Amino acid sequence: MPRKRAKRPDSTERTSPRASSGPLNPARIYVVPGETRHLDPTQLAKLEREFRTWSEASSRLDILASRKRILLIFLLIRYTGARLHEVLALDLRKHIDLTARVVWYGSASSAGDGQRREVQIASELMSEIRAALDHPGFGGEASSLLRVDPGHVRRKFYERAVACGLAQDLGSPNAIRRARAVELMRGNMPLPVVQRLLGHATPNLTASLVEFSDEDIHEVTRRFMERESSRKTSARNTFFGKIGAIRRGDIQCRIELVTVGGDTVTTVITNNSLETLGLKRGSLVAAEVKAPWVIVQKAQTRPLCTAENLFLGTVTQVRRGKLTTEFIVRIQDGTELCSLVTEESRRRLHVEKNDRVWVLFNSFAVILHVD
Repeated sequence: MPRKRAKRPDSTERTSPRASSGPLNPARIYVVPGETRHLDPTQLAKLEREFRTWSEASSRLDILASRKRILLIFLLIRYTGARLHEVLALDLRKHIDLTARVVWYGSASSAGDGQRREVQIASELMSEIRAALDHPGFGGEASSLLRVDPGHVRRKFYERAVACGLAQDLGSPNAIRRARAVELMRGNMPLPVVQRLLGHATPNLTASLVEFSDEDIHEVTRRFMERESSRKTSARNTFFGKIGAIRRGDIQCRIELVTVGGDTVTTVITNNSLETLGLKRGSLVAAEVKAPWVIVQKAQTRPLCTAENLFLGTVTQVRRGKLTTEFIVRIQDGTELCSLVTEESRRRLHVEKNDRVWVLFNSFAVILHVD
């Protein structure tokens, strides 16, 4: 039987001030002790497969129902980043909107952050929740379906981690929640949105003149979740934000997009595209830039160039091929930008992992997307 460990309160997972120098930590919204590990994407996928296989591996209806309940708890933590006690407190009749695909955690009188939090979820997860509610073994107990002893849940999580060859501690609810935060950051969800999603303060939301309401944050989250589950574009560099300014010319117009993190991305599109897309000041849009259009420059000061979009960041990955090299650069708000250059250019640049660099791209390289 897995050894019981003292429960670490969720209060240890709090916003951590960013260091003034050094590479950005994608999980910096947590205070993570040096010995604490989190699941990498392969391990997270492996653990999810183990939970799914285990949940189907019984011929008894009562055991299947019990395992489906544990699977549902796992999926809610894994895809919403919720704390275990938040999931166990859910009333699936009152706290989940199957049509709008949202789940509400907490309430005005709850402990912890003391506020209700709305989390958008992907259509695939909502389909699984519907299926769970319709399972004959549950007998329509939607209001109390997740009322499970937390110690029992933790034991089952530990067992599944060990069963698929992982260390027991990597199966804890906190480790899975932490892995979800890192996954979202690596997937380029803006840091303030990740903070809001996981129930932390979001000071960056007031960093710009453009304000983002709760509805705006929910919409950004929804778009990100749907893009994550069904990607329809090859562009890897994505910014989510609001249009802060539009300057019309005779044929084209210049648009300034203010991101959730407070950065400004400039693009130029035709007036016809502006009207076709129905864009106006305050519209929520996604801006994408293909990797070959992103230039990396190693310089101590802001480069003098014609590119309107310049961001200072840290190189987190260098993937070298025979002909090309891929740089992954994390900028101030945690967004990761990918740049693809020739191997000859890499040698000439002398850019290595953890170097501070500028990433820049022209306004004509930015593509806007709306729903």
